Amino acid sequence: DGDIVLTQTPESLSVSPGDTVTLRCKASASVSTSYLHWYQQKPGQAPKLLIYSTSTRASEVPDRFSGSGSGTDYTLAISRVEADDAGDYYCQQVDSWPPTVIQSRTKTSPVHSASVAQNCPSCFLGRVSD
Repeated sequence: DGDIVLTQTPESLSVSPGDTVTLRCKASASVSTSYLHWYQQKPGQAPKLLIYSTSTRASEVPDRFSGSGSGTDYTLAISRVEADDAGDYYCQQVDSWPPTVIQSRTKTSPVHSASVAQNCPSCFLGRVSD
């Protein structure tokens, strides 16, 4: 069947602190909600799990972060954006082998933009950062 490709939209956006950011992740084939996760990575740090199984927040993740979706369409929403939210955001599917991710780079200070920095159809989460 080939690798599941994840495509994130919009490719770019700008928001001000306090606004809401919505990142959308579209899969080339259906992904079980149990196997779609979102990560945040800050410079010099390992990726941090934000949302697992589509909509469940990981420990200590504030409720400003929320996930939703099913099938091929998934969303990460960040409400009341703060400067500390700056970082790289990844959606990852582990429903089929190989696991795949997409990276969206975001910068927040004081206005941030998000753009798709890498669309990798078959890479491991640990390999996406240099």
